[in-house]
Amino acid sequence: MTKGNINVSVENIFPLIKKFLYSDHEIFLRELISNATDATLKLKHLTSIGEAKVEYGNPKIEVKIDKEQKTLRIIDQGIGMTSEEVEKYINQVAFSGAEEFLEKYKDSAKDSGIIGHFGLGFYSAFMVAEKVEILTKSYKDGSAVRWICDGSPEFTLEETTDKTDRGTEIILHIAEDSTEFLEEAKIRELLSKYNKFMPVPIKFGTKTHTLPLPEDAPEDAVAETEEVDNIINNPAPAWTIAPSELTNEDYMKFYHELYPMQFEEPLFNIHLNVDYPFNLTGVLFFPKLSNNLNIDKDKIQLYQNQVFVTDEVKGIVPDFLMLLRGVIDSPDIPLNVSRSYLQADGAVKKISSYITKKVADKMSSLINENREDYEQKWNDIKIVIEYGIITEEKFAEKADKFTLYPTTDGKYFLWNELIEKIQPAHTDKDGNTVILYATNADEQHSYIQAANDKGYDVLLLDSPVISHVIQKLETSKEKISFARVDADHINNLIKKDEPVISKLNETEKESLKKNVEEAVKDAKFTVQLEDLDSNDAPFTITQPEFMRRMKEMQASGGGGMFGMGGFPEMYNLVVNSNSELSNQILKTESPEEKETLIKYALDLAKLSQNLLKGKDLTDFIQRSYKQLEK
Repeated sequence: MTKGNINVSVENIFPLIKKFLYSDHEIFLRELISNATDATLKLKHLTSIGEAKVEYGNPKIEVKIDKEQKTLRIIDQGIGMTSEEVEKYINQVAFSGAEEFLEKYKDSAKDSGIIGHFGLGFYSAFMVAEKVEILTKSYKDGSAVRWICDGSPEFTLEETTDKTDRGTEIILHIAEDSTEFLEEAKIRELLSKYNKFMPVPIKFGTKTHTLPLPEDAPEDAVAETEEVDNIINNPAPAWTIAPSELTNEDYMKFYHELYPMQFEEPLFNIHLNVDYPFNLTGVLFFPKLSNNLNIDKDKIQLYQNQVFVTDEVKGIVPDFLMLLRGVIDSPDIPLNVSRSYLQADGAVKKISSYITKKVADKMSSLINENREDYEQKWNDIKIVIEYGIITEEKFAEKADKFTLYPTTDGKYFLWNELIEKIQPAHTDKDGNTVILYATNADEQHSYIQAANDKGYDVLLLDSPVISHVIQKLETSKEKISFARVDADHINNLIKKDEPVISKLNETEKESLKKNVEEAVKDAKFTVQLEDLDSNDAPFTITQPEFMRRMKEMQASGGGGMFGMGGFPEMYNLVVNSNSELSNQILKTESPEEKETLIKYALDLAKLSQNLLKGKDLTDFIQRSYKQLEK
């Protein structure tokens, strides 16, 4: 038997591990199963190149709880260790067995899937155990050995006959403050969280399996059952398989494996697969989002060689793609030793850029393959695309190929198609193309109708970030401006060189404006007289484009370049000086009747803009009924 001190650079590393190294004690199970997986995959590789003259078979990793003995065991059938290897890899913390293995076999082991990254992973066991035993037997000839350590730098190492089969068994004697890890439900939860897609089958207990009845079985036949291994993981998840070998059904099944509480099918997926200049695989799913900006639930999950790391992927995945779901797996993503925090690195920016490009390419291919299907899905994916346009310049540069602009009459246009369609009619007297849009087809119906009557098209742009998108387009496109259809009278939104006929002289106009201002008495409204068609509405309420857009941008995050808050509610009251009502107001001699006419017209205008509410609406309804009774 050998006794000695573990070769560490501090007097006692274990309290440091327990207190500082790992932010969450539960990850000890992830680390130990990762080591067991490494050991198994090493053996697979050595047998495949003929260096290990043993039968690889169908090895698995087993996790066992013994509540009476207060032990938790992790058992593998992998490469095992000799006494010398235990001395080197367990006692000399500075070495990482997996790193040395990869260095030695760096050419042939490139794709062997070995997780090994950190030499300290094994020592996370001491966060929950007061004593740790290792029983191990190498695939090479030789005796099994037992290593025991109670959390101090002292250890014992001796040969043993207690283990006759190849592999390693880690026995954790769980500490009094960590007995939750002796509960089946807790271990099952951790295995599901961290090890759901590990590349080696993981057994945790058994389950009852019902055997199928033969075809000729009688009606009252009872199916037989058998106890089988309860394998808790899927060793070959979708992202590890070539896309050509997967069907849409396979992707959907994987999606529901990732998110068991999601009952809606995703719209489509993007399979990531790159091995230069970094290694990255994964599958991203577009869920049905509509105008939902909630990114707190069902997040994208980050893995390292099929080991779950985190679902906090900010920095690796561009902000706008945080709305998606799925998996990213990369051994090249730099994490701290506990795999808990992303470390700033040039590779991360490259990975983020690659994912952005891949999503843009996927969008282009989808719209080219099936335009009709893409249009039908637009309302559910637009928030991702529009968010990308305003946050990722490289994505914005490609976006014209797959960003759709729907009209209020249900047609969809790409940018170039839209400009070609509307430019002849929508070009104003200064040569600018004015794009009209609505954010709510029902509430802005009368304004849309007025624009359509003039031969103009109106876009329906209703996402919560649309004001930011419009601002971006106006600065990146030449001689383009956007105007919401209710921002002014239609004649003012697209100004043409057309003669204006006025029925009133300047004195009459001044008098009319003064009458209206005295009756309205509301600072929110600025009265403006316009010489419009006599059939146009007498009073129209509009909201200045600039002020309204600033309010919307502030509400969805960011107040434009001004960075100010609390934009006031401001409206224009457009009075049609050529309308019969204007003429009637001027002719009415009674101040009371004049005021009644103006207020009634104002209420109608407010009603069309959904601004008539509360007491004002009640009073308007009562006055209207009295008018009917006359």
